[in-house]
Amino acid sequence: MAGGANGSNDFHVRVLSRRLVKASDSSIMPHIVAVSNLDLIPQSMPVSMFCIYPRPPTGDFTAVVAAFEAGIPSFLNHFFPFAGRIATNPSSGLPEFHCNNQGAELLVAKADVALASLDYATVTASVRRVQQPYADDVALSVQLVSFACGGFAVAWCTNHVLVDGKSLTLLVGAWSELARTGTLAAGKLPNHDRSIFRPRATPSYCASLNKAFTPVEAERQINVLTAEQSIVERLYCIEASDIVRLREAASRDGERATRFQAVSAYLWKALAGVVGAADTHCRMEWWVDGRPRLAKLDPELHGATRNYIGNVTTFAIREASVDDLQRMALTDVAAIVREAITAPAYDEHFQELVDWVEEHKTGRHIETASLGLGSPTVSVSAFTSFPLDTDFGFGSAAMAVPTATSTVRLCGGFVQMAARPGGDGSWIANAFLWPRLAAALESDEPCVFKPVTAEYLGLSASQESRSRL
Repeated sequence: MAGGANGSNDFHVRVLSRRLVKASDSSIMPHIVAVSNLDLIPQSMPVSMFCIYPRPPTGDFTAVVAAFEAGIPSFLNHFFPFAGRIATNPSSGLPEFHCNNQGAELLVAKADVALASLDYATVTASVRRVQQPYADDVALSVQLVSFACGGFAVAWCTNHVLVDGKSLTLLVGAWSELARTGTLAAGKLPNHDRSIFRPRATPSYCASLNKAFTPVEAERQINVLTAEQSIVERLYCIEASDIVRLREAASRDGERATRFQAVSAYLWKALAGVVGAADTHCRMEWWVDGRPRLAKLDPELHGATRNYIGNVTTFAIREASVDDLQRMALTDVAAIVREAITAPAYDEHFQELVDWVEEHKTGRHIETASLGLGSPTVSVSAFTSFPLDTDFGFGSAAMAVPTATSTVRLCGGFVQMAARPGGDGSWIANAFLWPRLAAALESDEPCVFKPVTAEYLGLSASQESRSRL
């Protein structure tokens, strides 16, 4: 279902301008921010939040550009590290943030097609065709692209060493609030203090962490042809009615499954069905935001972590028998998901992560399950619990999808789910899957993972015409 069937790949994006915008508060002194150990867990890689907006009911692209030109200087006063550069400490070889107000990048470009003509079935054919390259040391590149239909895209491009998923949503949400109201509520002010995650004087951690991570070395990775040919990319929509249906099926008396648990259970059973007799086991891995868990365990951390800008994520992983997963009801699989995610003592777990990294700083590591070794694994990252405000005065985005580009050769499944802006309860999933699993998901009845289309996003030619009336 991917490829050109959903739209056109034949379009050109022309960059009109590229300039640096500095923070306006001259009282903020230049300084250097060291990364926390948790920032070193993800690979240094480009990440972005890519937002597509239909033709606004009032205003035009010139007004959109003017809003960013006027608002970014005060926005950077709150997010000052993003006006700096990512550098390497000459002594330690570790990344650090030079907060010198060199300026965030503001790029303005023009696409020669309508939004309705894009192929939304994959990120490669849509998002990555629109988004423009930016320098490795740039902390923030804000990219504005107009389309022939009057719609536009905004890409918030940065690096994973600076942000995790929650941080990225906080960044976009803060901009939206500032642009609409001119202020940022006291309870939403960002915290850039990475000193809250410090190693113990004598680092201590469980031996399982040594197995959970693998050094990023060529001989430990699969070859490039296997990586490229084993995985296909899809951009799916999961409609609210399907999520409700799965949640009801995954719940039992006295134990109501969350939406995330229900969709994860469905995905795990689908994986087991595809693996079949080829392997005895398969795994699921879930990326977990530590902020609410740490705040619940330690009230003193509530204020520090609530709006913390940086990485506070970890992963939980569970392996199960293929036969058992196929036989079990959705409610029983959801119970395994729930137990796996909630079981860790997260306060001690995060401290152990900080301590483990302290003793492994000299090399790059990645979670072992993602490499593709051992039983098949699908990793799931959910932005669905993060409220994402994309309305900066021109209406909510039709789609906001997080993206990342890894240089590591992986052969595991990965699904990144985000709530569709506007609050209708549906999700968008950016997925990297084995072709057989993608085919199984797309042919299942009733289908839960449906390829995204312009019609679904409200961007079809007929819908755009009606919006102008």
